[in-house]
Amino acid sequence: MPSPKIRKPKADVAIIGGSGLYQMDGLTKLKEIKVTTPFGKPSDSIMLGSLEGLPIAFLARHGRGHRISPSGINYRANIHALKSLGVSRVLSVSAVGSMKENIRPGDFLLPDQFIDRTTQRLSTFFDQGIVAHVAFSDPLCPTLSSLFWEASQHVSVKVHRPGTYLCMEGPQFSTRAESLLYRSWGVDVIGMTNLTEAKLAREAELCYATLALVTDYDCWHETEEAVSVGAILEIMHKNVVTAKQVLQHALKMTKSLGPCGCQSALKHAVITPLTRLSPTLKKRYEVLLHRQLSNIRQTKKR
Repeated sequence: MPSPKIRKPKADVAIIGGSGLYQMDGLTKLKEIKVTTPFGKPSDSIMLGSLEGLPIAFLARHGRGHRISPSGINYRANIHALKSLGVSRVLSVSAVGSMKENIRPGDFLLPDQFIDRTTQRLSTFFDQGIVAHVAFSDPLCPTLSSLFWEASQHVSVKVHRPGTYLCMEGPQFSTRAESLLYRSWGVDVIGMTNLTEAKLAREAELCYATLALVTDYDCWHETEEAVSVGAILEIMHKNVVTAKQVLQHALKMTKSLGPCGCQSALKHAVITPLTRLSPTLKKRYEVLLHRQLSNIRQTKKR
């Protein structure tokens, strides 16, 4: 008698926690799982839990204990691992520096645009024998961003929207000359992680939104001390407490969301004929291109 097939755990929504956010409160039926991907190992094990019956996945972006620098994160493995668990929406939380006087440390921002200043990142899945060009003019899911905004109204925090997030390489902070240059571009905040995630989330057909937690004024502000880790940590701990409250409300609200255009981003994006993919490549891209590859298999059976 054949052994029963083991079903992989599933989650509908994922949280990617940034600096200071290494676990999510309020989840029940917690289970820690290790996920392997064709793109290597994720930053950490993924915690699966439930919030009022909604399956939730949580991943610490830098690993628990903050072991991985922004440039060392395996972003592809992180996003692929979440996709393989059935996730369709990702709520991302990340610490940032403010580039504008009115966006103060302790405030939150919901960006709608990015500028890429990274130089060392692998920011596409489609790099071996297959080419895809996803639309990215609007890099964040407007539905999820609006949900974050509504959720934040239940919490005592000042939230700015929209805004532009400049993603730098790091791990060093900006020079003063760089900081002043970025301010002249009109950017709102500066961080080191979220753009890479957003690019890969779009390729994985996942809705993705960022809740940016402002910890400092970078180093452009003449009347403030230059950014220091100590000052950032103090504000970051306060921000994380509030961010968890926003997430609690946001997660409950995801239950009412329907299909989104982000979830069909690859519909016309893959240029390479999938019939030409080798068995090895089909296996590598099965999770990302499951719908398209299934259609090809069904066509061959007719």
